[in-house]
Amino acid sequence: MNLTITAVRLLRVLLALLLLAALVGQTLSWPGQIASVTQDEPALAPLRWPLTAVAVLVLVCVEVVIVCTWRLLGMVVADRIFRRDAFGWVDGIVWAVTVGWLLLAAGALALGVTIYVTPELRDPGVPIAMGGMVLVGGVVVLLMVVMRALLRQAAALRADMDEVI
Repeated sequence: MNLTITAVRLLRVLLALLLLAALVGQTLSWPGQIASVTQDEPALAPLRWPLTAVAVLVLVCVEVVIVCTWRLLGMVVADRIFRRDAFGWVDGIVWAVTVGWLLLAAGALALGVTIYVTPELRDPGVPIAMGGMVLVGGVVVLLMVVMRALLRQAAALRADMDEVI
């Protein structure tokens, strides 16, 4: 069996599990966790619904990336990845990652401001962790933009080779 097909099958299993985890997190885990934290910390109570909305929307972005990746894997198996059809799915990934990163940055900023102005919550660990996640998210966004440019170049080369042959 071809190694690529095996890798695609395994990756699809992992993507399905990740999608399931994202759906559980989106509907049960994060809303419940945020509700619990805001009950324990009354100073965070005004942020309950904004944080819940940000968490759910970030998970929607993750789900979009999973679906787009699934479709791109189908194109890899069919040897159609270097065609124009792929750009729509790659653009979906780029936009979902960008929106998720912006939501994460906005949530980190809101949480950081709340922690800064609330004397009882001056633990630097959470803002540092959120800042790290925002940095990692920025790297992923820029990496996706570069990967899209590489796909465009590869598709152009493939089209040139198809014309020659």
